[in-house]
Amino acid sequence: GSGIAVKNANVSLNIPVGTGLQAKIGVFDTCVGYEAGNSIENPNYTRSIGYTMEPTSHTGLLLSYKVSDALSVMAGVANTYNAALNAGARGAASSQQTYLASASLTAPDSLGFLKGAVLTAGVVDGFTSAAAAVTPDQTLVYVGATIPTGIDKLTLGAAWDHLNVDKSSTDLDALALYLSLKTCEKSTLNARIEYDVAGTGAGNATEFLGTTLTLDYKLWANVVSRLEYRWDHDLNAGKGAGTTAAVASRNNGHAFIAQIAYKF
Repeated sequence: GSGIAVKNANVSLNIPVGTGLQAKIGVFDTCVGYEAGNSIENPNYTRSIGYTMEPTSHTGLLLSYKVSDALSVMAGVANTYNAALNAGARGAASSQQTYLASASLTAPDSLGFLKGAVLTAGVVDGFTSAAAAVTPDQTLVYVGATIPTGIDKLTLGAAWDHLNVDKSSTDLDALALYLSLKTCEKSTLNARIEYDVAGTGAGNATEFLGTTLTLDYKLWANVVSRLEYRWDHDLNAGKGAGTTAAVASRNNGHAFIAQIAYKF
């Protein structure tokens, strides 16, 4: 019911194997996801739906290894799927732990304008910290990419999150496309377009479309200042069972946000 949030608290070790095997023991960031935990490191202030499906951090052991300049891999084991520091009622059985892995490919210079493009794929499978009797197994599959366009001022990104709960038809999918355009020396326009669907079967799935526009303007050094507009649209409002006409009429959400933050 109460406590303190710990984002990272770990011991980092370098094991002299090959190019160097890095080990983190403690609390560490998850190995999947397009958006970072700190909002000022993201192109938009608000989070994508895919981000809300992903775990944020884990308590356990994470190993990372750089196979080559083009390939890096991570693998680990943690107490829980979510950010709880303790396994709680999950117990200590190996079958109740959370397992995570990811791999990142970076395009070499020989690919021309695509050099530096990054493709990342990963999976996280396990339980949350709640009691086993009420908490199903969760499996998240993530694929994301950052792609140069050949135009210096324009970059492209894409992400797909798929969450399956207890190996059933309770699936959630989130697709996001990111565009970043540097309009001048001090300003950048960032756009994110999302399509999200929950559930399966004709007439049973809920679908949403989201559009986020963010203007980033550098007022001063080390200061992040942004204006953002977000529109969320329910694509099948009124089609779900039990949805009233009053609720169905409210199928659009609009938000205007101003942010200013200092980066230390």
